[in-house]
Amino acid sequence: MRGIYIHIPFCHQICHYCDFNKVFFENQPVDEYIETIDQELTLLKQSGTDFTKIETVFFGGGTPTALTAKQLDRLLEIVHSHVNVNRLSEFSTEANPDELTQDKLTVLKNGQVKRLSLGVQSFDEELLTKIGRSHSPQQAIDVVNNARQAGFDNISIDLIYALPGQTQVQWKNTLDQALALELPHYSGYSLIVEPKTVFYNLMNKGRLPLPGEDEETVMFDELINRMEQAGRLQYEISNFATPGQESIHNMIYWENDEYAGIGAGAHGYLNGVRYANIAPLKRYMEHVKTGQLPRIEENTVTPKERMEEEMFLGLRKIEGVSIKLFAEKFGVSMEERYGAVIQDLIRKDLLELHENRIRLTRSGLFKGNEAFQQFLG
Repeated sequence: MRGIYIHIPFCHQICHYCDFNKVFFENQPVDEYIETIDQELTLLKQSGTDFTKIETVFFGGGTPTALTAKQLDRLLEIVHSHVNVNRLSEFSTEANPDELTQDKLTVLKNGQVKRLSLGVQSFDEELLTKIGRSHSPQQAIDVVNNARQAGFDNISIDLIYALPGQTQVQWKNTLDQALALELPHYSGYSLIVEPKTVFYNLMNKGRLPLPGEDEETVMFDELINRMEQAGRLQYEISNFATPGQESIHNMIYWENDEYAGIGAGAHGYLNGVRYANIAPLKRYMEHVKTGQLPRIEENTVTPKERMEEEMFLGLRKIEGVSIKLFAEKFGVSMEERYGAVIQDLIRKDLLELHENRIRLTRSGLFKGNEAFQQFLG
């Protein structure tokens, strides 16, 4: 196990595009939930899971910074009781710009959190309102400055493009303001309308004016070019960083390595088994109290599935998938297993061979899903 993901499902505001497991903060058993995190980590240790080789801890959500400073402090105390934080390569938390107050920055710093991932999404006031964000562009700028003053230098921001009604000018302006902050890491995602979201309901009613596919492609191209010009190199389809500042925790996912998912609705991959936790808060907490890990679903990954995952996860990385490592991992060559598929995708200019690796071409970056699907079943 290389990493631990801890899910904090509480939000003060529900974003219109979000399909992650989340609930409104008010009137929720937040303190009890935090103690249940402690209990689940204890159960995981008792099950024989090795905590000595953990490289990363990541708080995600929901919104981890929806917690009060006191609750954050307790959560960090719990992590320290289970993990040797001094040995971590990366300790990260997601945060909302309007909730990351000075006292919470102090608590996070004292708790040895090193990396902040800020959900900015846009620097356009009108678009922020449209997508259900509660912060302003200025608050996003201010929180970056405050975080730096508090001693954080590993800061990332998330941006979303192809938003409803978004123009190319708005996107370029957002990139201008994001890059003006001179951060070491940026993530840029195209909007995906997921079921059970506000946007999904609006789309079904014909009330969601999304940019067309061509406009989305132009926005993605602009993102890649601007990041490259600013020295933020694309190391994964949606992620850009100065060399050495790549997200180690996310690389665990893309390298198809194992990690624990802790909390209601969290997903994990341990001992060759992919699992999902019970999502409803009350049921999750009640189950943990019985002394059992709160699994709702478990799937033992077959060798065939592991090879598929190695390809479609690894191809998200700009460096692609190592031909040599594939053979070492699975005892079969990539050519033997996927030779015909790879040659077909090379002919379509979606894949290329580079330094004993198979990777997406520039045009393949824009049609990644088309390439990934060819490796499935």
